[in-house]
Amino acid sequence: MAKALADGLILGDDAQPRCWWCGASDDYAAYHDREWGFPVTDDVRLFEKLCLEGFQAGLSWLTILRKRDNFRRGFAGFDPEKVARFGAKDVTRLLADAGIVRHRGKIESTINNAQRALELIEERGSLAAYAWSFEPAATARPKKLTKDALMKLPHSDASRALAKDLKKRGWTFVGPTTVYAFMQAMGLVNDHLEGCAVREKAIAARKKAKVPRA
Repeated sequence: MAKALADGLILGDDAQPRCWWCGASDDYAAYHDREWGFPVTDDVRLFEKLCLEGFQAGLSWLTILRKRDNFRRGFAGFDPEKVARFGAKDVTRLLADAGIVRHRGKIESTINNAQRALELIEERGSLAAYAWSFEPAATARPKKLTKDALMKLPHSDASRALAKDLKKRGWTFVGPTTVYAFMQAMGLVNDHLEGCAVREKAIAARKKAKVPRA
């Protein structure tokens, strides 16, 4: 059982301090340690995350995380080229899939967004080049990232700008809060708290990452 520490940190059974939110389940802890905040430059994974954050609207991320493999099977691994070709039969198939969130609007949004993603890739060379062009400068981040500081960041100037541009391009289910969660998860911002054992690992990974530029 995790023990609460100061400033929003918890101490796990392995005596490692982590961000408070990952103590609810082992699934969350694994996601926190291995994925959240680490830079992603693969177009398929970026597209997947944007879609899954859209599906999360009104739900918990843990619900989506536990269904992620089912989503991947249902949506052809979130390959935007394949999803862009989905039609009415695929919508019906997905609405009958109890392994995912069966929301017609979100399913149809994913298909639409796949088509819009292909347009972006054609224009900018890759989805990664586009998404990472919205990475905020270090000076735009809180000087000390604590739980209180993070709780005041449901979105940011960068996520508002990205959400606005995506909507202008015809994307749906991409509000600034949804987009900020995407930026957190994909490493465009590092929101592991000060003192979290994973924070420095995420920083090191960002330094090594080769971020494509349009």
